[in-house]
Amino acid sequence: MIDKEVEMEILRFIRIYKDGSIDRLLGSPRVPPSPDDQDPETCVSSKDIIISQDPTISARLYLPKLDQAHLQRLPILVYFHGGGFFFESAFSRDHQRFLNSLVAQAQVVAISVEYRLAPEHLLPICYEDCWAALQWVASNSIDSTVGTNYREPWLSHGDFKRFFIGGDSAGANIVHNMAIRAGVESLPGDVKIVGAFLNHPYFWSSNAISELSEMGQLRASHVDELALPSLVWNFVYPSAPGGIDNPMINPTAPGAPSLAGLGCSRLLVTVAEMDVMRNRALAYYDAVQKSNWEGEVELVRVDGEDHAFQILNLDTQNAKNLVKRLASFLN
Repeated sequence: MIDKEVEMEILRFIRIYKDGSIDRLLGSPRVPPSPDDQDPETCVSSKDIIISQDPTISARLYLPKLDQAHLQRLPILVYFHGGGFFFESAFSRDHQRFLNSLVAQAQVVAISVEYRLAPEHLLPICYEDCWAALQWVASNSIDSTVGTNYREPWLSHGDFKRFFIGGDSAGANIVHNMAIRAGVESLPGDVKIVGAFLNHPYFWSSNAISELSEMGQLRASHVDELALPSLVWNFVYPSAPGGIDNPMINPTAPGAPSLAGLGCSRLLVTVAEMDVMRNRALAYYDAVQKSNWEGEVELVRVDGEDHAFQILNLDTQNAKNLVKRLASFLN
């Protein structure tokens, strides 16, 4: 057997060969949904749907166990998974467990978007996929108001006046960019985003490392990690105008859209103490506060935890506490 020749790799995450094949080295396995036999731990049902055939966009829908005595409509959450824009999936085990827990506690209808990944589909394609998914979900509100059938029956349980978006890491980056776009472009049915949560958002800048050094927070253990945000961004969006200071990765860059234009009413930003990107999230939170945005922004700090701990270590007490806080935000 002849070993394939490696073109490039980002160790621990992905390896690309000269014949064009790709090995994704990290990420939890994909698992099937539970459309009929509800998840035994949470009693949440899930199913997979096709949002668009061309381009190919799909999603996993989640529905909590419905109390027949109280059939009020539920908040709607459109969720974007993390994974650096190039690995993980809406169908992965870790995100399935996280959303089962969140949906059960928050009592929401959730739509987890399966957007196309780099390097097969370089950015900004994933942003377009996620905006198309938001439009598709919102379009169901039009059907409901005119009394016709829903395109997606599970969304008949949703209250489009309580419409949220949320995500972790790269997914939280997507959340910010969707909120900015929603401040400029209307969604079908004039649906408004009530709130958005950003868990450990993937933001970076050309000054990020020097900022950590000036604050005395540059640790030897971070040396390799600090190169990763720029490396990944250049990998998934090599044509980005401004590179690592493109407004989509650095929302506070000169020339970035004003944060006063965020198209939602409430914002929740969460940070983890050991996350190398935490200062960028804090800078984002501060910038939103100082902007003329008329909404309400909240910050949640979690000590002793690292990036995306609520996805990777859901059974810990800190993860359970964070899920509880997110559920409170959604209600």
